[in-house]
Amino acid sequence: MLYGKYLFSSVLEDDALLPYYKGSTFRGVFGHALKRVVCALKRQDCRDCLLRQKCVYAFVFETPAPGGDPGGQKRIASPPHPYVIEPPGTAKKHFKKGEPFDATLLLFGKANDYLPYFIYAFDQMGKLGIGQRVGGKRAVFFLKSVSTDNKPIYSSQDKKLREGKFTQDLALEDFMAPDDKGVRRLELSLKTPLRLKFENKLEASLPFHVLTRAMLRRISSLANYHGNGEPALNYRGLVQRAKSVEISHSSLKWFDWKRYSNKQDQSMLMGGMVGRVTYEGDLAEFVPLIRFCEKVHIGKQTSFGLGKIELTGMGP
Repeated sequence: MLYGKYLFSSVLEDDALLPYYKGSTFRGVFGHALKRVVCALKRQDCRDCLLRQKCVYAFVFETPAPGGDPGGQKRIASPPHPYVIEPPGTAKKHFKKGEPFDATLLLFGKANDYLPYFIYAFDQMGKLGIGQRVGGKRAVFFLKSVSTDNKPIYSSQDKKLREGKFTQDLALEDFMAPDDKGVRRLELSLKTPLRLKFENKLEASLPFHVLTRAMLRRISSLANYHGNGEPALNYRGLVQRAKSVEISHSSLKWFDWKRYSNKQDQSMLMGGMVGRVTYEGDLAEFVPLIRFCEKVHIGKQTSFGLGKIELTGMGP
């Protein structure tokens, strides 16, 4: 699967007031800006649009199943969006004019081909403004540059996109290392709230088999829709063996916050797990799954930037 990680560096031109967790705010304004940029038939519902199958906005925000099949492929209930927006990691809410204002955009598969659209949409997003109104207006910002791995892709000075290969091929087998064979302990940090459902209920704890199910769903769905097909894994066997792994320490807690849904025109209470958890058991075969998912997030609402995990330690 093609994978791109792009840093959008901006500067605020107004004081800004943003929520504690900024992912849903970014996603909402970004979607609005992208639709304004690419939509040919203004104010038309995407579901009824003649251009839906060829539209960048519909592909990104209303991701269809291949061939228009509403049921999707195999065991996957709905196609995953081909992007993740990682908002600024700070918890602060008040920003001053002139402060840097950065975000990271992850793109999967052919979504990387549409990078110029996303850059232009992000530039327009700055003009629309973001956050709560301060002095009667939302804070505007200007996009200074876009880069990947510290290599410049775009600059506001010349407004040109550099040529080059900015993606990498993400494959599960690339995350297998000989040194992982003896791993029997690992620590995982949940950097942004993780929302998982198990047996149709939101989980407030993270047994290792629940984590494994979530990782396998994420990997298989991304590979199916935005890569070269599901990896050849023994899904049932992995889940069964994951049940023998135990939690030796956990500081996980549930974190709630409110977001406003433009689509539903109401505030919604969101929540997810944050903190650290340490597992012990036969863990070697699961390390590649974790390393892959470190790059792509897991769980629900990943497009908001939720479900960012980090492997912070492991050993025999």
